[in-house]
Amino acid sequence: MSNILIRRPGLASSALLAFALAAGASAHAAEAAKTPYDIINTATAASPVTPTALRGNVTVLDGAGGSIVALAGPQGLLLVDDGIAVSRAKIEEVLTGLRPGGLNFVINTHWHWDHTDGNGWAHEDGAKIIAQRNTAAHLDKTIRVVEWGHTFDPVPAGYRPAMLVDEEKVMTFNGETVEIRHYMPSHTDGDLSVYFRKANVLATGDTWWNGVYPFIDYVAGGSIDGMIRAANWNIEKSGADTIVVPGHGPVGSRADLVAFRDMLVTIRDRVAALKAQGKSLDETIAAKPSAEFDAKWGGGVINPALFTQLVYRGV
Repeated sequence: MSNILIRRPGLASSALLAFALAAGASAHAAEAAKTPYDIINTATAASPVTPTALRGNVTVLDGAGGSIVALAGPQGLLLVDDGIAVSRAKIEEVLTGLRPGGLNFVINTHWHWDHTDGNGWAHEDGAKIIAQRNTAAHLDKTIRVVEWGHTFDPVPAGYRPAMLVDEEKVMTFNGETVEIRHYMPSHTDGDLSVYFRKANVLATGDTWWNGVYPFIDYVAGGSIDGMIRAANWNIEKSGADTIVVPGHGPVGSRADLVAFRDMLVTIRDRVAALKAQGKSLDETIAAKPSAEFDAKWGGGVINPALFTQLVYRGV
């Protein structure tokens, strides 16, 4: 992967980590009293949006919430996700540098606001929004996400996805073949992968979080077993030279996907065994089934206790 400019983790790649840090610092008690949703938005507003060239005409943008992947060329621009709306001006500035002119398409990997909150401005800029049918349905509902401390209202009708994907869709754009595939229920029930065949770049959305424990949205049909199935599919889709873009964290490789999958399987099996023994949630958390992985994966917004809780719910 010598032709990849690897991104360093930092504010630009970890706005979602901000509330965990704020909540743990007594000097920031007032900040910690805000909801995670508010703190994430505030951190994102302060973060630069940084482009990194991957391969061919594919670029990743970091710092606007979830990872954004851009395909630029003579036909215009295609994005995978559009981040949090507070970053609009910074995203548009980067996109103008990549390709002056129109924004043609945005593919939503799933419904969460850190990946779709920009749908409004993207639509205003001329983009046609593409999403899995379940994602479109979630964007049309009022949904409470307890972990973020926020209730999401339906998005305005004009900003909803206009092109729906059930299982698979293949597009040709800017000389690139873009393969869009529904994972089946995993992080949510509407997750899409986007594979740029010529560039050999795979965007996984939030089915993969690189270096941090992932969130699992049970309200929207996600599950720990679904996350493992998605991880296995990502591994099968990737080769030794594939550049893999996670929903959160730095770009990586097939080997990183394997490490993520193995972590998920090990913790899932340990939590399942404890639950089968009759252990309560509190007892399972106290047993620290993720202990050996916490130093690597536990420093993010989903801390070890919360990740154990999410796994426990699904076994």
